[in-house]
Amino acid sequence: MPAQRILSGMRPTGRLHIGHLSVLENWIELQKDNQCFFFAADWHALTTAFEHTAGIKDNVREMIADWLTVGLDPEKSVIFVQSDVPETAELHLLFSMIIPLGWLERVPTYKDQVQQFKQQGRDIMTYGFLGYPVLQAADILLYRADAVPVGEDQLPHLELCRELARRFNHLYRPIFPEPQAKLSRVSVLPGVDGRKMSKSYANDIGLMAERDEIRGRVNAMITDPARIRKTDPGHPEVCVVHKYHGIYTGHRLAEIEEDCRAGRVGCVACKKLLAESLEAVLAPLRERRRQITSRPGYIEEVLAEGARRARAEAAKTMTMVREAMQI
Repeated sequence: MPAQRILSGMRPTGRLHIGHLSVLENWIELQKDNQCFFFAADWHALTTAFEHTAGIKDNVREMIADWLTVGLDPEKSVIFVQSDVPETAELHLLFSMIIPLGWLERVPTYKDQVQQFKQQGRDIMTYGFLGYPVLQAADILLYRADAVPVGEDQLPHLELCRELARRFNHLYRPIFPEPQAKLSRVSVLPGVDGRKMSKSYANDIGLMAERDEIRGRVNAMITDPARIRKTDPGHPEVCVVHKYHGIYTGHRLAEIEEDCRAGRVGCVACKKLLAESLEAVLAPLRERRRQITSRPGYIEEVLAEGARRARAEAAKTMTMVREAMQI
């Protein structure tokens, strides 16, 4: 397959947890043979956290350090911060002039998320939150991306982005490609309590967790509630620990399942094995991160160069947009 232009980003929520690892591993694979743009979406963070902005800059730095630690390469990929490219805001404004309001109101996640936040006592019915997909489309189309790595929950947003590209191309001049979804098999890890992994639930395992923290988190994992004694037959399909073994101890998964079902291994021993498997994965990352963060100014240099390269591409797009719109 010929090289594609890929665009993806993350909101800066601080240091990442292991639930993000499979997403980043996918990005690392993509950067080998494609032209990739990866950005910290600090403006997107404002759509749901506009009243809490003090930590955003620090969170960006922490997140980028994690990206570099895992293996994103600034020589191969353009790594930048969304707000360092003001052309994004200009394109977002121009798109907002042509997108029908009904398109935004029918996005499936909009009403669901408004309701979820309302239950938490928070009102996010703002213009910015309603227009989140327009800003997302500007992020993608500004770099004329061919493909966007997304989860299935983001497919409606990407379809709206394609519709917006078609509308612009029809109204003015064909400029934008219609970016395709690049669905990949991403390992979805539950939190230690079985719910979705999230720092807000305090059920995550940090990507840079130390050995004692790993052990404590694994010991807190929910196991088979029907299993009282070590010798009781287990049901690994209902056990959070087993889901982790499937990813991090896969070479022994059949053996672990068999011993669990036969009551030959208890939950304590099973958790100990998982903690060792996770430590083997995370220990090298902790060391690499220490090396990266010990280089004064390195992260700032990466982001400055990324912003320069991103703005150069963005300027080309905006020149074409202004000419097409005759403004």
